[in-house]
Amino acid sequence: MNFINIINRLNTTRVQPIATASGFTGAKGLYPEPLFNHILCWERKRTERTHRPFLLMLLDIRKIDPNDNDCALKDKMADALTESTRDIDQTGWYIQDHVMGVIFSELNDQDVIQARDLLSQRVQSGLCMTLSPQELDQISVSLHVFPEGSDVGDGCSPSNQVLYPDLHLEQRYRSIDQMVKRTVDVLGSLVALILLSPVIAVITAAIKLTSKGPVLYRQERIGRFGRRFTFLKFRSMVVNNDPTIHKEYVLKLITGDLDQTPENKIYKIQHDPRVTAVGRFIRRTSLDEIPQFFNVLAGDMSLVGPRPPIPYEMEKYDTWHRQRVLSAKPGITGLWQVIGRSRTTFDEMVRLDIRYIRERSLWMDLCLILATPWVALTGKGGF
Repeated sequence: MNFINIINRLNTTRVQPIATASGFTGAKGLYPEPLFNHILCWERKRTERTHRPFLLMLLDIRKIDPNDNDCALKDKMADALTESTRDIDQTGWYIQDHVMGVIFSELNDQDVIQARDLLSQRVQSGLCMTLSPQELDQISVSLHVFPEGSDVGDGCSPSNQVLYPDLHLEQRYRSIDQMVKRTVDVLGSLVALILLSPVIAVITAAIKLTSKGPVLYRQERIGRFGRRFTFLKFRSMVVNNDPTIHKEYVLKLITGDLDQTPENKIYKIQHDPRVTAVGRFIRRTSLDEIPQFFNVLAGDMSLVGPRPPIPYEMEKYDTWHRQRVLSAKPGITGLWQVIGRSRTTFDEMVRLDIRYIRERSLWMDLCLILATPWVALTGKGGF
């Protein structure tokens, strides 16, 4: 059966075993791993547009003794899933022959917790009626809701990597590219820190002589898959400043509540009273970003990638905005920093980041790295 025929059958209520290159699925009515994970990816994309959450249930059968009649057990589990799931739900192998998956789509956002419990109880009851207690003991069941945080009300918790098998597959395919990128990151950061050491010394002295407080500013940021790390910059503001002004401005910008004037279109506040005289210069020329080369050496960031958000920013992200912190490490420079900087809207910035993630290559990284010094020196779009 060719791929087009498989696609044409995705919307059928129940499917018969689907042939793969090596034969059938091994359990009736279950999609093979590649197709099931494609469907999971499509469901994520649909949820990003409809905002209707879905539930992924995984049934891990790896504890089953290979010497047992596991084929019969798989068939019985497939029958139980068929009887206890809805026609619109999708069942298949999340990990072929090891972890079964069920995608419960089109849930109500207001009752996602209740729906999760109800669907879980229905499947558990179906399994109890089909399997023996000994067989049930060998199965581990886990539940995963997308959008992440919709079941707990937290929009900036670390991302559940179980919901992104396509990203892990991409990592395996791009392992050599990632090794090269990491090598460029380390060598590039070391060279930059050596070459910029006189500039670092001058900025350090200027900050110490003109304002009280530490030279470096440390802030918690969100990295890839929602992991938090300490973000470094040269301090450009007075110490003990009130972050409320920036928090309110950025949250209104993300949600589109700002007046659409040229001044309010930009991502940064143009006339921030918290910024020092030295701070205005190093922010405009992006020299305040130099300490982030240490973040790159530590592995929290890359030379090129999306900018890492502040936790209170990510709390207001729409579901599709979160793509910018999933598929790539945050970077010092990128498409937004070179093309847009503070002249773009928030949505335009996210689209530039997603465009980089989709089209990234070593050649693109090198072009962006080479273009960054000129953008920084001219200060175009910087505030």
